[in-house]
Amino acid sequence: MIGGRRPLQGRKAGDRRVRVERPHTAYFRYTGPGQLVAREAASRPRSRSGRAFARFRAALFGRPLSNYEDIDERLTKKKALAIFSSDAISSSAYATEEILRVLVLAGASALILSLPVAVAIALLLAIVAASYRQIGYAYPNGGGAYAVARANLGVLPALVAAGALLVDYIMTVAVSTSSAVQQITSAVPELYPFTIEIGVGAILLIMVGNLRGLRESGNIFAIPTYLFVVSALLMIAIGSFRVIVLGESAPPPSPLPGAPSPLEAVGILLILRAFASGSVALTGTEAIANGVPAFKPPEPRNAASTLVAMAALLAILFIGITFVADSFGIVPVDEPVTKTVISQVAATVYGAGSIPYYLFQAFTALILFLAANTSYNAFPRLAAILAQDGFMPRQFAFKGDRLAFTAGILILSAVAIALIVIFAGDTHALIPLYSVGVFVSFTISQSGMVRHWLHERGTGWRGRLALNGLGAVLTGIVTVVVTVAKAPPSLLVAIVIPVLVLMMLFIHRQYQASRERLAVPAEGVLPGPSREERVVVPVPGINRAVVHAVNVGRSISPDVRAVYIADDAEEGASMRERWVRQIPDVPLVVVESPYRALVGPLLSYLDVLGAAWPPDKPEPITFVVIPEYVARSWWERLLYNQSAKRLRKALLGRPHTVVVDVPYQRDDGLEEPDRTEPREVAASQSGG
Repeated sequence: MIGGRRPLQGRKAGDRRVRVERPHTAYFRYTGPGQLVAREAASRPRSRSGRAFARFRAALFGRPLSNYEDIDERLTKKKALAIFSSDAISSSAYATEEILRVLVLAGASALILSLPVAVAIALLLAIVAASYRQIGYAYPNGGGAYAVARANLGVLPALVAAGALLVDYIMTVAVSTSSAVQQITSAVPELYPFTIEIGVGAILLIMVGNLRGLRESGNIFAIPTYLFVVSALLMIAIGSFRVIVLGESAPPPSPLPGAPSPLEAVGILLILRAFASGSVALTGTEAIANGVPAFKPPEPRNAASTLVAMAALLAILFIGITFVADSFGIVPVDEPVTKTVISQVAATVYGAGSIPYYLFQAFTALILFLAANTSYNAFPRLAAILAQDGFMPRQFAFKGDRLAFTAGILILSAVAIALIVIFAGDTHALIPLYSVGVFVSFTISQSGMVRHWLHERGTGWRGRLALNGLGAVLTGIVTVVVTVAKAPPSLLVAIVIPVLVLMMLFIHRQYQASRERLAVPAEGVLPGPSREERVVVPVPGINRAVVHAVNVGRSISPDVRAVYIADDAEEGASMRERWVRQIPDVPLVVVESPYRALVGPLLSYLDVLGAAWPPDKPEPITFVVIPEYVARSWWERLLYNQSAKRLRKALLGRPHTVVVDVPYQRDDGLEEPDRTEPREVAASQSGG
């Protein structure tokens, strides 16, 4: 216990008082012996510049959120439909156009095939959505195709699925943003020269919105999504009424824009190419199953309901837009100015140049911009799961102040912006890179679910097995069709995915090697010699580097305590149980940090130790012994000791404090120095 009762002598002989001192209350609250929970004040910056930067961050992204507020950041079904479904629903804005761009190669007579192709894609959508609905129930912790494959097919198929999804999420941001810009330039051609600038600016705004957290991004994105859905349904209803009831129609323009000379023959290959191009409508279907943990309880049921609503809306929009476009002979136009298919449908139904037309174009552009938000929720979560499993750098698993996976959001934004710049915001140039990854993950996830049902054999398992088996076969066929039909650009994705898999395997091997070399036996460690002064050892866990640091601390002073900063109580309890079993003679202080800060709570704990020292005695020197793992090469150093560097930087210059770096060599052949003579330790001292 820090602080306590301190007797005070009054002016007179009989005057006696007791002062109850609790120096920890501003920074911590006790939840048990040796168990502290850091308050928000413990994580606040100490320097003037740090406080100014913190105020700027709070203004831009919002105040820091505690782990205990995570449940408040969960999504209702209405907000989740806007966040997770905007990618799939918005694909109706360009999926029809991709079908028509292929069919136009065979002339006007082939355009009638657009509706049957759209219906076939919608049927595939129903099967895939039903399959992913089962994944949401079977694997409610998220991860989607990666989680299913890891549990049922092994590491390599899981990493292939993860690599495919990572590529697809990046392409979603690039394609959705470039398509949104095309909707804007279709309505306002004068903005065409600023295509790249508009796309980059939109990605940066979406990035900031997601860095503010899930709930706030839902508030921002819900309204545009529902405005698009309502206005698109109204457009389809009016167009269908004019076609079916009033009998209106129009032939395709002559000459047909984009038609080659001579025309291609209508055959199975052309139809398969059209199907492959239109299959971009299915991208984003898996996002809800990947993001089940983001829903309010009961998570699986709410996710399943949202997935059904999304699939139904997408099918209606996709088939409806294709039907109206086919009835009025609408085809893509690239010259002299770009006119997208959906903008021409809106102009035909609402009237070109009318207020409803411009409103619809604005809603379409907004939902396409915001469709990227699906990836901003799915990509960082998948990267965090991979980091927790040791296949990505650990930084991807850390949540920022707003409970968002900051590293994943920043990387996704940077790569998507690079694609926008490289391809000059051309949607049609980006599309061939788009569908391959998602259908690879579809096929792997459905195959994994087939094995899952063969193993589980629960109630109704045969029907579920048949559904996932059908989905695996169909999506496998479509994967081959899409890859072949969109070659050679699609082959680039077929190269990138294996490269990502190799990179993840390499990272995992490095982490695994370090774990094996740093592992300690379960029986604990030998006691060390006694010396004066106070020692605090911040520990990330129990490994050889930590044991080495503790032994160095014992050689400095008999007063040694380890401090473990935990994100939550369960993690802290698990650590305490193992610590007591393996290193029982060194007390462990667990500091729960709900705001996920490391440096601030530790500095606050040191301040509290100093404040608790009797004022009539000089404060002892506190040796902060920091264990560090010595990596052998520069690329390994990127994976380790980042937290130790931040901690050392914050401690240097602190009064009455000596910072002791204790490096641990992983080479088994190196002879460890004598614990009683820690001469290899690099120590820096300042203040008293």
